[in-house]
Amino acid sequence: MDLAPRPDTVTPAGDASVARRPFDLLRWYAWVSLAIIVSVAVGLGLISSRFIIDESVERDALLTAQFITSIADAEVRHVSIPNVRTMGELLDPRTDHAMSDVDPEARRRARGEFLDHIAHLPDMLLVNIYAPDRTVIWSSNPALVGKLIESDDDLDHAFEYRMQVSASYHNVEQARSEQKFITPPEQLFIENYIPLFAADGDQVTAMVEVYKEPHDLIVRIEHGLMLIWLAVAVGAGLVYAGLYGIMRRAARVMAVQQKHLIGNETFVALGEVSSAVAHSLRNPLASIRSSAELAQAFDEGPAQKHVNDIISQVDRMSHWVRELLQSLRPLNDEAVPVDLAQVLCESLQAYAVPLRRGSVQVCLAELPPVQVLGHPALLGQIFNSLIANALESMEQGGELRVEVARHDRRHLTLRLSDTGKGMNEQQQRLAFRPFYSTKQGGLGVGLMLVKRIMERFGGSVKLSSGEGTGTRVSLSFRLAQS
Repeated sequence: MDLAPRPDTVTPAGDASVARRPFDLLRWYAWVSLAIIVSVAVGLGLISSRFIIDESVERDALLTAQFITSIADAEVRHVSIPNVRTMGELLDPRTDHAMSDVDPEARRRARGEFLDHIAHLPDMLLVNIYAPDRTVIWSSNPALVGKLIESDDDLDHAFEYRMQVSASYHNVEQARSEQKFITPPEQLFIENYIPLFAADGDQVTAMVEVYKEPHDLIVRIEHGLMLIWLAVAVGAGLVYAGLYGIMRRAARVMAVQQKHLIGNETFVALGEVSSAVAHSLRNPLASIRSSAELAQAFDEGPAQKHVNDIISQVDRMSHWVRELLQSLRPLNDEAVPVDLAQVLCESLQAYAVPLRRGSVQVCLAELPPVQVLGHPALLGQIFNSLIANALESMEQGGELRVEVARHDRRHLTLRLSDTGKGMNEQQQRLAFRPFYSTKQGGLGVGLMLVKRIMERFGGSVKLSSGEGTGTRVSLSFRLAQS
């Protein structure tokens, strides 16, 4: 039977690279929040801009209407027309014959003065006055007088509801016959319909249409719009920067916590495996050592050397088991104030004889009288591990220097430097990895334990080294607040 795989069943090598990229929370938040904030900012800017323009147009229309109404009332009173006539009833020349009780000269004089005021309105482009049948009875453009205006929704709305109507435009509508400007507008212009009523106040007798291009108002609107969009842009930028900064910090915290969680899970798994292995090895090792000691007591012949080797290797393996269990046990000790100088001096004193035998000179700088957060036994274990590493790296002797690298109100950084053989870049990258060691027969948990203990109490550890130039380890401690 041919068991060779068929060509169509072979997995392409490129499929290995087609892997799902991990979800990048910060990147997605950056783009999605930017889109949302920009959309909201643009929406607010448009709403605010429209509000400013509409309110300004309405305000200008109201002032124009009040001005025209006041002029109309004043001119009627000025000529003393009896029977309480209004200017709206006097504007249409076609109705002059129907008012026999009104002096024709007074009527023409009142109408003329009113129209003269209308023709000289400030910022005026065009003024049309309509009769109720939509006929232009007067216009600042004589070509429009007598024309019937049809299909003008704003004009019909103003007559039907007897109310003022205003609108703003940027472009002239050529289809509208009433927009025949003598001087065309430059930019924004306003159209106002102002009704004039009969004496009873219920019937619209004339409609005044005013086209204006208020330059001062346009400048103010432009300044207002500029301030609105500037405020929107600055506000959106500040909101985005603030939220992005918060999310970036949260992402960093989550990444650190995830890293710690993965590390803790790894240590828990290693601890369970190590505990099982250690308990399985302890009894056989104890039996081997007991048997070797018994053989050593009864046999003083050539096998004595091999028996001593057995005992030495058993002790070495037992030491490894203890060190492994110690490095993987949970660090649940609470942080307490610890005299850093005292713990360091005790560790140096414990290694005084090995240091002297290895011709290693210790240069201890004066330490400030401070207390750091930690645990005396665990901090002592840190110094013991670092001193042992420095001693083993200086086989031909050297110098171990201990000094304060930085000191402020919250932190103190202690630097331990040796003149040993040092490490290359790859060894530095792997220095804090569990079970990695450059020493012959080393277990590789010393620096890993140093890092765990320092991070457990809110500190940190950094290592820098060079081949032939020694190694420098910086320990950053949190100070205990007095």
